[in-house]
Amino acid sequence: MIYLDNAATSVMRPQCVVDAVCRAMTTIGNPGRGACAESLDAGRVVWECRERLASLLGCARPDHVCFAPNSTAALNTAINGLVRPGAHVVTTVMEHNSVLRPLNRLAAERGVRVEHAGTDELGRLGYDDLRRLCAGGCDVVVCTHASNVTGNVVDLRLVSQIAHDAGALLIVDASQSAGCIPIDMGEMGIDVVCFTGHKGLMGPQGTGGLAVAEGIDVRPWNMGGTGVSSFEPLQPEGWPTRLEAGTLNAHGIAGLSAALEYLEKAGGPKAVGEHERALAAAFAEGVRGLPGIPLYGDLGQPARAAIVSLNVGELDSGEVSDMLSQAFGIATRPGAHCAPLMHRALGTEQRGVVRFSFGWFNTQEDVAAAIDAVSEIACG
Repeated sequence: MIYLDNAATSVMRPQCVVDAVCRAMTTIGNPGRGACAESLDAGRVVWECRERLASLLGCARPDHVCFAPNSTAALNTAINGLVRPGAHVVTTVMEHNSVLRPLNRLAAERGVRVEHAGTDELGRLGYDDLRRLCAGGCDVVVCTHASNVTGNVVDLRLVSQIAHDAGALLIVDASQSAGCIPIDMGEMGIDVVCFTGHKGLMGPQGTGGLAVAEGIDVRPWNMGGTGVSSFEPLQPEGWPTRLEAGTLNAHGIAGLSAALEYLEKAGGPKAVGEHERALAAAFAEGVRGLPGIPLYGDLGQPARAAIVSLNVGELDSGEVSDMLSQAFGIATRPGAHCAPLMHRALGTEQRGVVRFSFGWFNTQEDVAAAIDAVSEIACG
């Protein structure tokens, strides 16, 4: 199988990640739940991963990196922890349901006013529209860094300026960018960045979290055991405990830490992103001009996620993806990609798109095989 569904999850992970998870499963205990060697070792593993994530994301304090099972849980924590009843929230049509559904619930249950900035015909965020919606004041802006449908990247520095000028906090969904596009919270003006470990970071599933700028008061969303301050009736206020109720996935975090070390040795997000984008660009160029092949997104963006989405003739995207898998051994992702508003903006809500997403371990040979497969399907 040629795996071109890296935007959904990394399958081709570094061996060091596998080794770290296996080692952790038989050697470390529960971090913060005792003074035995196993518990202390687990605490060291978790803290080392916090430090690596803080460095990767430009977060000033490692104790403000809080773990969650995935970016969905992290986004729920950030959104529910920052959006007060009756607040005004501005987001975009580019968002994943991990953003849209929590906001829809708050709109229904807490009287939160939610507005969505639109895009142009290539799926690029309309910054003037965002500025218009924020004018007059706004409480929170929630914005993806890179679309999981088109790969288009948002200018977070500009979004941050617009948000802060309106008095709003900025929450960023970095699900498609962490690990392959450089992020610096301080330099970009990000208040909270949410990430997942199993995509561009090449870590295990069940890992992720949020990094919070100093001075941002994210109220606890989940409450429960922390291993410390057990007599306090509510969740302890200290970081990172306030956002980490229950036992952490220390085994997965050990794998994520190994993945972060591997990523750093590979040259970091800049080097990884350049490799992945080169593959995506070569694929887009190879299928461009084939009969009945529309391409979606701004494929000329210089720094984008390594995603190329297309359709073939009048075929449903699910049918094309199944043909690619069954006849050519190529894994892709069809459908709506949990991003309904983006598909409505692109006019693809009826049949979706076929998404090809490239990762660190893909090769030019994979690209050539994918071009040949699409050409054969398109030309019959």
